Amino acid sequence: MRIDVWSDILCPFCHLGRRNLQLALEQFEHADEVSVIWHSFQLDPEAPERVEGSNVERIAQKYGISVEDATASQEQLAADAAAAGLDYQWQKSVGGNSYDAHRLIHFARFQGVEEQVTERIMRAWYSEGASIGEKQVLLDLAVEAGLDTEEVRGVLESDSFGHEVRSDLAVATQIGISSVPTFVLDQKFGVPGAQPVDVMLNAIRYAWEDQGNTAGGGGCGCGGCGCGGGAEESAPEAAAQSAPEPEPAAAGGCGSGACGCG
Repeated sequence: MRIDVWSDILCPFCHLGRRNLQLALEQFEHADEVSVIWHSFQLDPEAPERVEGSNVERIAQKYGISVEDATASQEQLAADAAAAGLDYQWQKSVGGNSYDAHRLIHFARFQGVEEQVTERIMRAWYSEGASIGEKQVLLDLAVEAGLDTEEVRGVLESDSFGHEVRSDLAVATQIGISSVPTFVLDQKFGVPGAQPVDVMLNAIRYAWEDQGNTAGGGGCGCGGCGCGGGAEESAPEAAAQSAPEPEPAAAGGCGSGACGCG
């Protein structure tokens, strides 16, 4: 089974959603038969490399709420993160533009170290207050994660893998994604927001059982209807077309006005 995920590296809910997905898959009986494909999303593609000002001030200004309410939202998010084993240092959070980080992650996928590079960049922003919109910061983090210095420099000084980022964004627009994270299970079921582990696990099991119930009957996913479901690693567009349009996430997601990342 395939799980497609749209996520922004500068989104605290995406970090929590990623972790909860990992924890859910650790409990899923058929996890070794699940492929997770991560897709780029930018909440603020026009942002500069670095956005000055405190995290809570950015939230309060963007969403028209008080600094006190913004602070409360960050404290709650940090508590949820801690429960999942994450360390969200929202006081250190630095805004910026995630385009180069997404390009670098696509390059890391090409090099076979996507997981290592993604985790390093996410942890640097989420827990260490790194300004990951800045190329030198990304270069240092990528090299720490195992990539070659000159190859990374070449990617960052060009627009390499920009097409892959724009393709992910285009598919997100096509299916109406406006907040992240958004998960698409088995090319059919949309799950928006950083859902709790038990909710995500139940959704994965539901999609798995539905896959088993329909595969023998010529339904979507069998390849017999022309939807592309029978193709190995079919294009993200095929996954998106059969997924329901996501609704705002009750569990919280960037774009919902709660995190201030965009």
